[in-house]
Amino acid sequence: MIVKMLHEKGLTSEQAYTAAFASIGLSVASWCGSMKAENAGTARADRWGIFIGEWAPTFFALGLALANYEGDHESLHSTEH
Repeated sequence: MIVKMLHEKGLTSEQAYTAAFASIGLSVASWCGSMKAENAGTARADRWGIFIGEWAPTFFALGLALANYEGDHESLHSTEH
């Protein structure tokens, strides 16, 4: 139901995969940025990196769900014609 809505709104599996890889890069960048910008130490930088890094599995899961939906959706439309 959610995957169908996301697909109808125009989100593709490739976009979800791109967001997942971008969140991995953003996680590393936020860790490095926190280490340099804040004097709170490694623990604070680790929390920032982990917080943003937790987004990647969600985006990968959405990408897989959308890929499955797109595959099923394509096979339904190809048999109708």
